[in-house]
Amino acid sequence: LLFLSETGGKDRRSGLILTIPLCLEQTSMDELSVTLDYLLSIPSEKCKARGFTVIVDGRKSQWNVVKTVVLMLQNVVPAEVSLVCVVKPDEFWDKKVTHFCFWKEKDRLGFEVILVSANKLTRYIEPCQLTEDFGGTLTYDHMDWLNKRLVFEKFTKESTSLLDELALINNGSDKGTQQERERSIDLNFLPSVDPETVLQTGHELLSELQQRRFNGSDGGVSWSPMDDELLAQPQVMKLLDSLREQYTRYQEVCRQRSKRTQLEEIQQKVMQVVNWLEGPGSEQLRTQWGIGDSIRASQALQQKHEEIESQHSEWFAVYVELNQQIAALLNAGDEEDLVELKALQQQLSDVCYRQASQLEFRQNLLQAALEFHSVAQDLSQQLDGLLGMLCVDVAPADGASIQQTLKLLEEKLKSVDLGLQGLREKGQSLLDQISNQASWAYGKDVTIENKENVDHIQGVMEDMQLRKQRCEDMVDVRRLKMLQMVQLFKCEEDAAQAVEWLSELLDALLKTHIRLGDDAQETKVLLEKHRKFVDVAQSTYDYGRQLLQATVVLCQSLRCTSRSSGDTLPRLNRVWKQFTVTSEERVHRLETAVAFHSTAEKILQECPEQPEAFNDMDQFDEIEAVGKSLLDRLTVPVVYPDGSEQYFGSPSDMASAAEHIREKMKLVSLKKQQLRQPEATTPES
Repeated sequence: LLFLSETGGKDRRSGLILTIPLCLEQTSMDELSVTLDYLLSIPSEKCKARGFTVIVDGRKSQWNVVKTVVLMLQNVVPAEVSLVCVVKPDEFWDKKVTHFCFWKEKDRLGFEVILVSANKLTRYIEPCQLTEDFGGTLTYDHMDWLNKRLVFEKFTKESTSLLDELALINNGSDKGTQQERERSIDLNFLPSVDPETVLQTGHELLSELQQRRFNGSDGGVSWSPMDDELLAQPQVMKLLDSLREQYTRYQEVCRQRSKRTQLEEIQQKVMQVVNWLEGPGSEQLRTQWGIGDSIRASQALQQKHEEIESQHSEWFAVYVELNQQIAALLNAGDEEDLVELKALQQQLSDVCYRQASQLEFRQNLLQAALEFHSVAQDLSQQLDGLLGMLCVDVAPADGASIQQTLKLLEEKLKSVDLGLQGLREKGQSLLDQISNQASWAYGKDVTIENKENVDHIQGVMEDMQLRKQRCEDMVDVRRLKMLQMVQLFKCEEDAAQAVEWLSELLDALLKTHIRLGDDAQETKVLLEKHRKFVDVAQSTYDYGRQLLQATVVLCQSLRCTSRSSGDTLPRLNRVWKQFTVTSEERVHRLETAVAFHSTAEKILQECPEQPEAFNDMDQFDEIEAVGKSLLDRLTVPVVYPDGSEQYFGSPSDMASAAEHIREKMKLVSLKKQQLRQPEATTPES
């Protein structure tokens, strides 16, 4: 094609002009023949009927080559060629031409051959139909024509092949059964070339052809398109129309195929999720039915369940993605797929929600079991602590500590009651959940497993109840013992208080009960008060004795050694003996004082004229003896059984009492003297 072309020019018969430029180099006749066949295939039959005018440019070639080319035209295109113009070089072939006359061979060749110079070629062909190489004005760019022709050939080849492929694909999609349609599409689904690229190439080619038809050359000279270009335009348009039609159908087929593929992928993924959840997922839950027998066991089961939930979460994520894809397809509104999509969505949702409910139920059951075992462990620790407290022997220091211990014991028992109540509530809640497990049996009979769980829960609650009952019995015993100990400490404290009271009475007796009275009447009143005072002391002593006797009984009941028998009781007896001795001394002094004051007052109140007074002088001696005896007692201390001594009051108090007695003794002595004086004067008279 680089050396042979149709320039687009026409001869006077409107036949196409074919130019064969020859060069100095060797020309391949085979290539020239093939090229001629190709060029002659381009025009329509109507153009071929008008014949060709062939211009053989031999100005740069040898005569024998020119002759060979002309003879070859006889074999290649004898019917289509009407005239062959051989352009000769100036004065170069003159002698050789005489040896071979083409015009004589016209009948044998089938066409007329003329030798003509380039400047005389216009005699046979109009200048406007000749290129500049031959002195004409026809604008022709061989490389441009060649490139456009290559583009057209490529487009024609690709579009034709693509039309066949698309037709095969589209026709295969119209077959009767779904399986045949899918099988046909699978075999011829992808075209060998990109339809978009071919369509773009065709549009660009058509645009170029149409533009060349209406625009002039660069030089502004009017130019008419070649017949091959005019012929190419309807071919290109027809191919483009066919391509667009088939490509539109192909896109619909692809869309349907894509939708079907997407639907199949969704269906496949849905079945994967369903099969896993109903298969391995459900099997995992079937093997997990226990609740554990301790906190650690329940926590281990929870950890295992979390691993199962983690595996399920991956499939639930796939479920969410699939659900979104199905929702998008449902919103697309393809009625033919709505039923199938809704069925897939419903199946997927049912399985996922059922499995999620089973996981949640299992999680709640394990959480309830963990709480039950946690409460049971706390209650067990409380019972252990209470039992440990009850097993330790009570050895408190005083009643307050016993009261505090008893209060602590009651608080612990109350805490145990609350703990047992909480355990029962947790246990009953757990039993209720287990009883509902039949509806989540995962396709398995869980009666045996549930029975083990129920027996375990009930066993734990019964064991805690028995332990609590034993602790309550022990608490009752301990409470009684501690109350007795409180009573014991109270008795000991009260007995010690009695000793203190008795000691205070003794101290008061010694320090404040020192007056002997100024006369007999007052002394008798003091004596009566003293007897009442002694009665109070006696009551205090008896109260202390009773308390100490009660401590002995309580100690025997508690099987413990009473501290009162070795401490309080001797103190009580010692103080009481001291009080008794002191009281007797006080009574003796008061009685002596009564006798002294009574006799003294009697003597002092008698009249001197009474004769019997002179005959009773012995009473003066008696009262004097009583007074001296009383004075002596005031100076003598009280001697206790243990040899200790104690004085009544202070020395000044005793001196005051003694002084009063001495004064009265002086009055009695003075009275005695008065009575003796009359007796002495009577004999003298």
